[in-house]
Amino acid sequence: MRLFDFSLKVNGFAINKAKTALAQIQAKTDLEFETYVEAQKKAIVSHHLEHNPFYKSLGKSIDLNDWNSVPIITKRHLQQPLEQRLSDNFTPKNVYVNKTSGSSGDPFIFAKDKWCHALTWAEIMNRFGWYGIDFNSSKQARFYGIPLDKKGYYKERLKDYFSNRFRFSVFDLSDSAFETALTKFKTTHFDFINGYTSSIVQFAKYLKRRNIILKSVCPSLKACIVTSEMLFDDDKLLLETQFGLPVINEYGASELDLIAFQNTKDEWQVNSETLYVEILDENNMVLPYGEEGRVVITSLYNKAHPFIRYDIGDIGVLSENSTIRKPILKKLIGRTNSIVVLPSGKKAAGLTFYYITKSVIENDGNVSEFIVEQSRIDHFIIRYVSNKELDSDKKDVITLEMKRYLETGITVSFERVAQLKRTKAGKLKQFISKL
Repeated sequence: MRLFDFSLKVNGFAINKAKTALAQIQAKTDLEFETYVEAQKKAIVSHHLEHNPFYKSLGKSIDLNDWNSVPIITKRHLQQPLEQRLSDNFTPKNVYVNKTSGSSGDPFIFAKDKWCHALTWAEIMNRFGWYGIDFNSSKQARFYGIPLDKKGYYKERLKDYFSNRFRFSVFDLSDSAFETALTKFKTTHFDFINGYTSSIVQFAKYLKRRNIILKSVCPSLKACIVTSEMLFDDDKLLLETQFGLPVINEYGASELDLIAFQNTKDEWQVNSETLYVEILDENNMVLPYGEEGRVVITSLYNKAHPFIRYDIGDIGVLSENSTIRKPILKKLIGRTNSIVVLPSGKKAAGLTFYYITKSVIENDGNVSEFIVEQSRIDHFIIRYVSNKELDSDKKDVITLEMKRYLETGITVSFERVAQLKRTKAGKLKQFISKL
């Protein structure tokens, strides 16, 4: 039984139809593909101008025959109640709803219509298939976070079961936790590893200290796919050496789709089937291939919520060898999360703060930006931009959550600011260590 496909169907995502549609897109000739992209760009803009009051207010000056007249959407535009951003006939009950991680410091709730989300999964499954990975039969070793509340915890475990995966929590990166993980690898026929780059790198460092090659204890492994954070060349070499596997770099955004995926020729191939990716300068002009600029993305199929010329907050470069059909991401700047070091010596992934700060991310859009700074080994400062001051109860909840996810004995202070300092790339790094 194809359990993963079945779980998608049960939740209203027509995965078989989406796989067929994706195959038809990929079967187009180069000329047909270029015509398809242009037609789909116009179609999605037209749809939202007609059916989405939120987008209509942004796109009053759009000329459908002039793509440059289409405005840039930033995360700031989207920090208002979701109901105000949905297209006609869509409600939070008939769409896929989720929250962004806030890794860029700009969290918000988003939605996709169910057909768009089905295409997202078809794209992901297609790319993983390049390496012989089938979500219905391949066992995944998953290095991700997991909610600690009882309901959230068991909900994720149930999803893991139907998705044929076992989750290793990134909240504890100690040697004892990795020893337990290693035992699981010795007794389970995992086909691939998938998860946060920094956590998987820490596991590889543990294996190096133990002088262990992972494939020697788990011969069924085929590949390691890292995501959500930057993969540096030296870390990739470490992973390849200690795992004995090809290491594949994935670049995605939950509100969009899989953006780029390393192909079998070691190229970071951009998803051109369901997304349209541009690199823009500071004046919103499209840059030639090979030049560095802002990554701006259009979701070609999301009719529930407009992500049209959406500035994702990253800086990147498309290769000079790119084409409309096969864009190649030559360079990506940003998306690095540090490792948190605690008084006991325990370590945790920087993306831990996604789970901790979920209580800050409210649908009313009060908190627009935040960062967490570790000023001392036992003290953290949460700096945030908001419409109104966080009340003491909210601060107490966040403090308790940080102690629960990390450890007791730490202190937390809060500082409301008018704006937060950004990196040279224009991003906010969610976690900053001053140690």
